Amino acid sequence: MKLITWNVNGLRACMNKGFADFMTAAGADIVCVQETKMQREQASFDFPGYHEYWNSAVKKGYSGTAVFSKTEPLSVTYGLGQEEHDQEGRVITAEYPDFYLVNVYTPNSQRGLTRLEYRMQWEDVFQDYCAGLARKKPVIVCGDLNVAAQPIDLKNPDSNHKNAGFTDEERAKFQQFLDHGFVDSFRSLYPDKEGAYTWWSYMFKARERNAGWRIDYFLVSQNGKDRIQDVIIHNEVMGSDHCPVELEWK
Repeated sequence: MKLITWNVNGLRACMNKGFADFMTAAGADIVCVQETKMQREQASFDFPGYHEYWNSAVKKGYSGTAVFSKTEPLSVTYGLGQEEHDQEGRVITAEYPDFYLVNVYTPNSQRGLTRLEYRMQWEDVFQDYCAGLARKKPVIVCGDLNVAAQPIDLKNPDSNHKNAGFTDEERAKFQQFLDHGFVDSFRSLYPDKEGAYTWWSYMFKARERNAGWRIDYFLVSQNGKDRIQDVIIHNEVMGSDHCPVELEWK
């Protein structure tokens, strides 16, 4: 199976920048997108051959996730089952015969870390949710986790140490996720690979200079890690400030 995750930073905008062409060329079994910034009824496009599942934020033009799957899942659920955490369209879970797929857009801690405390609470709920699923069958968690896990995962770790996405608190929460029994699939295959980024600022020609961060992941539960074949970062694909990431899954 081929799975793809991509924070599109506005799906309608990304559609005008080659999203549909990439999706056709990739031919993935499942495509997960984050930051759709839209409701389905605002779209004039379709994805032939795919079943569509959308979780949009209550606030229009903000956040949101979607899953496009060639195979119809056994079931699909939206959110975490807690109203205070389910207003922003951040989670879609699709159940397949032999695994769960969880598409997630983790809250950003924001400039000045104004949302860090909320994010810490959200992460605890989310991680418990994923760990509960993993007790039933393998789980693939994919999406924009809004954290660079290690210094190797961003170009300038020293100057970003106290910035959103690379604080001690956020990195500790990521480690907590691994301690719950999940594997960072990319690092499990490429532990020492440098310059492997999935997000670049639009400022300072960051992408041109590859001054980026790796914040988009496929995390796989321990009971599914033997099925990880490869993880490919498609940094050549434009259309967003993030690039697509692909998991080849046995």
